[in-house]
Amino acid sequence: MGTLTMKFGGSTVGTTTALSQVVSIILQEYERQDRLIVVASALEGVTDALIEAAHLAGLSNRRGYRRIVATVRTRHLSLVEKLPLNANERTSLNADIDNLLFDMLDICQSMSNTATEETVPQQTIDAVIGVGEQLAARIIAALIRTKGLRSTHIDATEIIITDDQFGNARPLIDETRSRLAAYVQPMLERDIVPVITGFIGSTRNGQPTTLGRGGSDYTAALTAVCLGADEVWMWTDVDGMMSTDPREFPGAQVIAELAYEEVAELAYFGARIVHAHMIGLLKEQQIPLRIRNVYRPQQPGTLIHTSPKKHAQAIKAVTSIQGISLSTKRSGSLATIYRVIDAAVQESIGNTADVTISAQSSAHTFICVVIPPVIGPEGAANAQRKLRDHLENHPAITDWSIAPVGIITIIGSGISDQPHLIARVFDTLNDIPVLAMSQGPDAHNLSLVINVDDAPRAVERLHTLTITDA
Repeated sequence: MGTLTMKFGGSTVGTTTALSQVVSIILQEYERQDRLIVVASALEGVTDALIEAAHLAGLSNRRGYRRIVATVRTRHLSLVEKLPLNANERTSLNADIDNLLFDMLDICQSMSNTATEETVPQQTIDAVIGVGEQLAARIIAALIRTKGLRSTHIDATEIIITDDQFGNARPLIDETRSRLAAYVQPMLERDIVPVITGFIGSTRNGQPTTLGRGGSDYTAALTAVCLGADEVWMWTDVDGMMSTDPREFPGAQVIAELAYEEVAELAYFGARIVHAHMIGLLKEQQIPLRIRNVYRPQQPGTLIHTSPKKHAQAIKAVTSIQGISLSTKRSGSLATIYRVIDAAVQESIGNTADVTISAQSSAHTFICVVIPPVIGPEGAANAQRKLRDHLENHPAITDWSIAPVGIITIIGSGISDQPHLIARVFDTLNDIPVLAMSQGPDAHNLSLVINVDDAPRAVERLHTLTITDA
C-alpha cells in the first residue's frame, strides 16, 4: 500500500489486446494502492511519424505531412472503434482526436508557409510531436472510466515546467513540484486516477517542449519524486532489463536486480528500456524502479534499487552501440578537433558530443565519439556525414580519418576494480582486435572500441561471462 507511479510504453498501448492488459493492471493496482498515477507514451511508431511530418512541413511538402497526419488519425480512430466504450465516450474521444490533429495541422501549415532552406527550429517540431502522448492519454483515461473508476487525462504541458532547450529539455524541479501539488495532488486525494502525458512539458511562458527520446520515463520519475511515490513501475513488452539486446541475441536473460548506478550505465551505453536521466532522480530519493512485462504481469521483472545482492563475478550485462572514430598520424593539441566534433554532432543530432576515449602517442592520435542510441538508427550515419563535411571545410584538420566503430560496454558493480575479470574479457575476445579501452571512473563499466563489423561477435562471446541472478 502507498503511492505507485506506473508508466506504460508505446508497445503496450497500441492494440486492443494490449490496452485490455493495461486497464486490467490499472484496476488491480487501484485496489492495492492508496494512490495511483499513470504515465502514458504515444502509440508505438507515432512519435517517429510526427517527427517526419514536422520535417516535411519544414520542406513545404504539404502532401507528405498531410498523408502522415491522415494515417495517424485513421490508426487512432480505428483503435477507438474497437474498444469497449460507451457511445458518449467514443464520440468525445473521436472529437478530441480530430481537434488535436487539426491543431497540429495548423502548425504544420504555418511551418510550410514560412519554410526556408534552413533547418526547421526544434521549438516548432516540439509543438508537433507531443500530440502522440496526448492522444494515448485520452484513450487510456476513457477506458479506465468505462470500468467504473474516476480518471482524467492531464497534458504535461500544464505541470512539467522545463528550460528552453527544445528537443531535450531539462525539467525545473521546484516549479514542476509546485504544479504537480496544485494540479495532481487534489485528484489523488479524491481517488481520481490521473493519466499524464509522458515526454512533453513546457517552458515558463507556455511554449511546448520535449524531454528527449524516451522522455516518458523521465516524466514518470519526475511525478514519482515530486508526489512522493513509493515505487515506479515501467511496463513494457519484455520481462525486465536484459543481459543484452534480445532482438539480436536470443540467449539474453532477465537480470533480477540491479543497482541504480548499473542501470544508469546500461541506459547511457545502449539499453533502450530506461531514460538515462530518470535514474539519477530516483536514486536521489531512493525510490525503487521495477521493469515489468505488460503481457506477463505475473513475472517479477527487474528490481532497481540501492542494494542488490553481491556476487564475486560482477558482469551483469553487455551492450553495443554505435560510435565514430577519428584518427590521425600525428599528435598535438586537440582543441580544434574537439570544437569541430562538437559543432558537427550538435548540428546532426541536437546534442553535444560525448568523447569516451582520447589517446595520443608521439605519432598517432585517436578519438572515439559515442552516438546516443536514443536518437535512432540513423544518428551515427548523420553525425558521420556532418563530421566529414566539417573536416573538408577546415583546412587545418583535413588529415583526420573517420570510421564507424562499435562500442561494447560490460556492466557490473566494481568491474573496473577486478583485474581478473578484465583479463577474462580480453581472453574471451581472443582474435577480435580492440582499438581502444576505457574504464568508467565509478568502477561500473568497461568500454571497448572495436571495428564495427566485429561488434556482433564480440557481444556474443562476452555475453557468456554474464550472471543475471544479481
